[in-house]
Amino acid sequence: MGASLVQLSDETFDEFVGAATTPVVVDFWAEWCGPCKMLDSVLEELAGEYGDTVAFAGVDSDVNLRTTSRFDVMSVPTLLVFRDGTLVKRLVGARPKGALREALGEHLDTPATL
Repeated sequence: MGASLVQLSDETFDEFVGAATTPVVVDFWAEWCGPCKMLDSVLEELAGEYGDTVAFAGVDSDVNLRTTSRFDVMSVPTLLVFRDGTLVKRLVGARPKGALREALGEHLDTPATL
């Protein structure tokens, strides 16, 4: 996971997502997952485009089993979108940047700068 994506753990997940004043996109990933690595660069770009209007975070699904299980993440990458601490969208699998921006758009306050 890249530097601008906050890494969450079983211990920090609820506090980060619950305290967020913006929508939060959480990427459940694994070190061995090729599509996860491809998605990482896309999420880095989107994080830069959305700036402070969206929080992007990651959860290593192999290490944080409690959170991974709690949200029924069965395959990686899986993206979960939270608004006001509530899960509003689930996306499974890697997608190109445009498709991901479109899929997330309805749940995010401000469209990304093109």
